[in-house]
Amino acid sequence: MTLRFGLLCFPGVQQLDLTGPYEVFASATGSTVHLIWKDLQPVRSATGLMLTPDTLLSEAPDFDVLCIPGGGGVNALLTDETVLAFIRDKAAKARFVTSVCTGALVLGKAGLLSGKRAATHWNAMDFLPAFGAIPVSERFVQDGSIITAGGVTSGIDFGLAVVAELLGRAEAETIQLALEYAPAPPFDAGQPETASEAVVRAAKSRMAGSRQEREALLGYARA
Repeated sequence: MTLRFGLLCFPGVQQLDLTGPYEVFASATGSTVHLIWKDLQPVRSATGLMLTPDTLLSEAPDFDVLCIPGGGGVNALLTDETVLAFIRDKAAKARFVTSVCTGALVLGKAGLLSGKRAATHWNAMDFLPAFGAIPVSERFVQDGSIITAGGVTSGIDFGLAVVAELLGRAEAETIQLALEYAPAPPFDAGQPETASEAVVRAAKSRMAGSRQEREALLGYARA
């Protein structure tokens, strides 16, 4: 059995949102992974790494798993009807429709999160109710055929969970071992609840520009 995975590869994507699950999916037995965009020219990720799409939106096959990564480039997708229409079309035929980090906002804008429990980056959780979603602060959340992951590094956990759903736990654990994925971070600052107030302020400051643009695009105002 061949499994088709499709990941949207757009300018300004957060590369680890994409490459984390990509590594897991590409390691799965019988898998084919497509990087999808409007053209096949290299795109610059949010942190500068160049990535090369290999499948055109207009020529993409149907997928077992459709995945929308996040990143600063998500803002442009929120008003891109070509991309949103593509996601709606492919989502209707996929076994699982998924996102990593702020990619959940794109699924929401495409109308796919209404009434669904969903995760996203901690600095974007408050946007989810605007799409009718129920925010859940978890590493990844499955609600039927919708699977959404939290911020950036959670894409690896999410990828393993998706493989377990499709091919069983043994395959997922084999991939985990092959990747030696046994995280033990040197600091306990991966969530606002465990980071110091100074670190939280610094992180929010670095993301402020993208967030303000997102607020304007979505007509969002904090309470």
